[in-house]
Amino acid sequence: MGDAPSARPPRKPFSWTWVGVAPFFVFAFLFLFLPSASIFFRSFESLDHRFTFQNILDLFQKSDIRNAYKLSLQISAATALGGAFFGFLLAYAVTIGGLPRAVRNFMLSFSGVASNFAGVPLAFAFVATMGNAGLVTRIIESTTGIDIHAGGFTIYNFWGLSIVYMYFQFPLMVLIMAPALDGLRREWREACENLGGSTWHYWRYVALPILAPTLLGTAILLFGNAFGAYATAYAFTGSFLNLVTIVIGAQIQGDVLYNPGLGNAMALGMIVIMSMVMSVYIWSQRRAARWVR
Repeated sequence: MGDAPSARPPRKPFSWTWVGVAPFFVFAFLFLFLPSASIFFRSFESLDHRFTFQNILDLFQKSDIRNAYKLSLQISAATALGGAFFGFLLAYAVTIGGLPRAVRNFMLSFSGVASNFAGVPLAFAFVATMGNAGLVTRIIESTTGIDIHAGGFTIYNFWGLSIVYMYFQFPLMVLIMAPALDGLRREWREACENLGGSTWHYWRYVALPILAPTLLGTAILLFGNAFGAYATAYAFTGSFLNLVTIVIGAQIQGDVLYNPGLGNAMALGMIVIMSMVMSVYIWSQRRAARWVR
């Protein structure tokens, strides 16, 4: 007797799930991977369209480029830490703090809108409010007779731009931390109290270790959010602050500093920094996901 023919495994039916995610892959390819590849290859292109490593070397050799990265990193770190700290306190107030539900719903709805309010409208709002001829500036001058700008006060500096960034950093922190704080189970606090622990012990040994990955991940997300901002900084300060995004725009589109290859090299440096930032963010999110399983 011959061997019986082996039965073929049944074919898996076509999954229509892939059709639903196809637009995402097309969008990611056209607006993420393709531009990133273009930036990479153009980073090694000179003004006469020849291959060169000079653009990459200039990132480390030119002091103005190093200072641009340094200033961008400083503003990103300052707004990330400030946004994480005060945003956490605000998220705590609207979740665990016992505020009325109407206030909670209003704050979460406002945070959803304010976290996306950036760019030229946000810059104009602060200029119209706290600028040299802003509404608040004129009110202070008319009521007290004090010209705050005559004494050296200005919003067109490091701290002024940081305050502007805080406007969309706070709400983003609230939106991410509110669900994490809601995820703290009552049983954990009761168990701590039954073992003789105080509120300090609960937050020190239970709540904060659980929230630490989410706090770290959100702070990193705020850092990346500020590091890549361009429209807000350009509309608000123009050339007052030498941010890396503004320098990139000047290198690619400017008349004086025109060097597209160097601009793409600086953008490549930003991609490298953001890749490291996102790697830490993904790791922290995996750590935080263990408590929601």
